[in-house]
Amino acid sequence: MAYQTVHAPKPKKQQMKKIFSVAFFAIILMAASQVNAQNKIGFISTEELISIMPEAHKADSNLQQYRGALYQNAQDKQEALETAIAKFNKDSATMSNSVKDVKRGELQKMLQDLQQEDQRIQQQLQQRQQELIGPINKKAFEAIQAIAKENGYAYIFEKGALLVAPPADDVLQLVAKKLNIKIPNQQQNSQKPPAVTPTK
Repeated sequence: MAYQTVHAPKPKKQQMKKIFSVAFFAIILMAASQVNAQNKIGFISTEELISIMPEAHKADSNLQQYRGALYQNAQDKQEALETAIAKFNKDSATMSNSVKDVKRGELQKMLQDLQQEDQRIQQQLQQRQQELIGPINKKAFEAIQAIAKENGYAYIFEKGALLVAPPADDVLQLVAKKLNIKIPNQQQNSQKPPAVTPTK
C-alpha cells in the first residue's frame, strides 16, 4: 500500500519569530518617530541673512569697483588697438613689406588678446567674488550653528529648498541678533505667515 508524503506545516516557533520581528520593527519605528517629534526644527534663508550683513554690502561695493576697473582696462585696450590700426593704415604706404608683416602680426596679437578679454574678466570677477564672499558665508554658517546649539534645534534647513516640511521655526531673527544685525521692517513682515481667509 502506497503512502502519500505529507508536508508538515511550518513550526509555530518560526511563525512566532517572524511575528516578533515585525512587532519589534514597528516598536523601533514608533520610538524613532517619537524622538523626531521631540526634535526642534528650524529653517532660514541664507540669502536673506547674507543680504543684511554689513560685510556683504562692503563686498558688493568692492566687487563693483573691481568690475569697473576691469572693464576700463578692456576699454583702454580697445582704444589702443583702434589707434594702432589707424596709424598702420596711415603709415603703411611708406613701409616695406617686411615691416608691414611685423605690424600686422602685432595688430593681430592685440586683437586676439582683446577678443579673450571678456572671458578673462568673468573669470577674474568670479575669483574675486569667491574671495570676498567666502569669509561672509563662513561667519553666517557659524552663527547658524551657534543658534542651533544654544536653542536646541536638531535641524535647520535652507528655507528655499523646502517644499513640504513639518512645522518649524524661522530662525533668521535669532541669527541676526547673534550677529548684531537689525532686520529691515520689510523682511520682518515677510517672515510672518500669510493671513488665511476663512471659507464660508
